[in-house]
Amino acid sequence: MRALVFVALITAYNSSGSEHYSPAIGWEYPENLYWGDTHVHTYLSHDAYPTGTRVTPDQAYRFAKGETIHADGHDVRLRRPLDFMMVADHAENMGVFPGLMAGKSCILASGDRERLYQQLSELPAPSDILSAKTAQEFEIASARLSNAKGIKGEGFSIEEGCRWHVWHDVIDSAEEHNHPGKFTTFIGYEYSSGMLHRNVVFSGGAENARRVLPFSSLDSINPEDLWSYLEKYRMDTSDDVISIPHNGNLSRGNMFMGVTFDGAEITSDYAKTRASIEPLIEVTQIKGTSETHPLISPDDEFADHEQQWWELLADIKPYMKLVGSERSLADQAATSFARGALKEGLSIEAKVGVNPFKFGMIGSTDSHTGFATARESNFWGKMAMDQPSRFRAERSSIYSAAGYAAVWAKENTRQAIFAAMKRREVYATTGPRIRVRFFGGWGYLASDALQPNLAEVGYRKGVPMGGDLVQRGDNRVPSFLISASREPGGANLDRVQVVKGWRDKKGGLHEKVYDVAWSDNREADIYGRLPPAGSTVNLNDASYLNSIGSPSFSVTWIDTDFERDEAAFYYVRVLQIPTPRWTTYDAVLYGLSELPSPEVIQERAYTSPKWYTP
Repeated sequence: MRALVFVALITAYNSSGSEHYSPAIGWEYPENLYWGDTHVHTYLSHDAYPTGTRVTPDQAYRFAKGETIHADGHDVRLRRPLDFMMVADHAENMGVFPGLMAGKSCILASGDRERLYQQLSELPAPSDILSAKTAQEFEIASARLSNAKGIKGEGFSIEEGCRWHVWHDVIDSAEEHNHPGKFTTFIGYEYSSGMLHRNVVFSGGAENARRVLPFSSLDSINPEDLWSYLEKYRMDTSDDVISIPHNGNLSRGNMFMGVTFDGAEITSDYAKTRASIEPLIEVTQIKGTSETHPLISPDDEFADHEQQWWELLADIKPYMKLVGSERSLADQAATSFARGALKEGLSIEAKVGVNPFKFGMIGSTDSHTGFATARESNFWGKMAMDQPSRFRAERSSIYSAAGYAAVWAKENTRQAIFAAMKRREVYATTGPRIRVRFFGGWGYLASDALQPNLAEVGYRKGVPMGGDLVQRGDNRVPSFLISASREPGGANLDRVQVVKGWRDKKGGLHEKVYDVAWSDNREADIYGRLPPAGSTVNLNDASYLNSIGSPSFSVTWIDTDFERDEAAFYYVRVLQIPTPRWTTYDAVLYGLSELPSPEVIQERAYTSPKWYTP
């Protein structure tokens, strides 16, 4: 159906506040949008230190808050500070390498200490790479640092007291920078098992977090053992904790398998545990997007977004011999990406009564430089050796400029933001701070999209992103109230889409993408497809114009294809107009004769889904 489109006033939430925090009272619904990153690595990570990162957790938090930090010969500052952040260093051998170079004897065997010290001492500094005069010089030095990541996999034993000391330092840094009402930090870390990585986020403070050591893949490569550890933490303390999977796109089909880690059938208990421990996934970050893929969604013209890592790994032997690693690429894609998992979750729920893949979606960076940057025009790289330099574009073009997490919450506190994560009232963007609301119910009117109090109407008549559409006894069909506006000062929006997936009466799984609002009065063709928005990108100077697109959309959309007996999910995807990719900015800045591809990108936002269960 043709959607109504209305231009609305763009407003931006200002996260700055007074030094003295007063809790919010009397709010009936979350009015504030907070931006953050739950996936930042510092020099404590076992792959960041060998590749040149020397940024500490303290510096990472100060950078996220907008302070100027000096690193590798540069003074760097985030143009728009974040509202919340978590340092998520790898649990495996956390802090061992900087400790070793500082003279600490955390590695038990003296032979291992001497060997690793020598290896790390001989590595070039990132500044030597970034200032290389020729491409050959750059490649040789980069290869040395890149190969140094292998040091993390060498076998050596760690003194347990050192592990406790490093973990307490991580906790202390998070506590020091947590300022309720102004800037929120979370205590956490990354569990890194093969390509089944998860970020662990603790809800509370130091008192309980100090009682445990991070559970790592050195303890078990089975994520289900991690869940057991987290469930025990919940029972033993007054705090909550969640696990956020990331990079399903690199899991070779193992992230969202319809069986357990050991290949057994999924049970109701398994599904309940996974849904409880993992209410979110990180759907976009520096290693690409895990929303969907053309092998899953051949009719989705935007399914090929930032798939360079998937294409690179398509012909490479899997990292681990896990269940399903020998399946076809199409089968692997179906259980690697979010949309395939959301559909599979409907089938599992029909069998066991619980959906293990009932997750919301956020973005984050996975930066290993300590800097939570996600802007194409100022891409700071994944590792220290990937920071801006004349020769990095071709070598690093596989990387995306990362993403951010957007959270609707009543206030900027651990309690409020964590609660929003648990109820999935969150969404992901590929970097731009696009503002999105998504409500579902049974009685939204076209006029509701015109209301100045759209959010109030949305909550009063339905449920926000992440919620459930409760079945009604009458014959009404679901309706959805959606608003989206561009980042202040950012690129206009191309369109708003609703992505629907459903399970039919015979058990078949389906999906469809609906264009529900779009710019520039475009007309759909006979197949219902809109023509492209066009492009104003000038590759010669890495610029674009907002002469196309719309600054915002507000729309009510009704699912006229709805079937009462079919389980379904819905989420919103918002697309910007085309803008220059970071590789194009590099080409212009450094006067590169050859432009690394892709040259242009359509940034986007993905909301958490909402579900209908008959």
